[in-house]
Amino acid sequence: MPHIVLFHSILGLRPIERDLTREWEDAGHTVNLPDLYDGRATNDYDEGFALFREIGRPTISARAAEAIAAAPAEAVLAGVSMGAGLVADHWGQRPQSRGALLIAGPAEWSPALRPGLPVQAHIARPDPFDPEEVFAEWEGANPGAALDLRRYDGVGHYFLDPALSDYGEKAAREARAAMLTFLASI
Repeated sequence: MPHIVLFHSILGLRPIERDLTREWEDAGHTVNLPDLYDGRATNDYDEGFALFREIGRPTISARAAEAIAAAPAEAVLAGVSMGAGLVADHWGQRPQSRGALLIAGPAEWSPALRPGLPVQAHIARPDPFDPEEVFAEWEGANPGAALDLRRYDGVGHYFLDPALSDYGEKAAREARAAMLTFLASI
């Protein structure tokens, strides 16, 4: 079973990431869940962006790099929204990674990405933070990853989280089941 490093969203480490961690651990996976905001979190996107600016990208990136360095070379990198961006910062440097799991956002493709790397992405359609062209361009720029892009209509950005108005129960259930299947397959 893969080892997973899961990066939280711009909102900080919240109950939904802990729920995903428990679910994945119950399925036999090992999960590193770093708290990149050092205990601070919110349910409000504007407050989340303010926390990000206050803590600073260099500090957040250093904490993410530390979490990745502590994980096995073959660990799956997973991230929620901002966390997907952190996956992008590192996945080209992890040629032995078993895969990547992106939730609520894409990760910039790395030219050093291993061909055939299994990548599963779960993204709202439309997503309130990015126009549809972003996703079409992202999919078209894929450098050879084995991409399984799943889109969910009629939900908000972080549709897995029942604490947010973004939540979509059916989409969340489908995405969580698909993630478990993906993780078991790599």
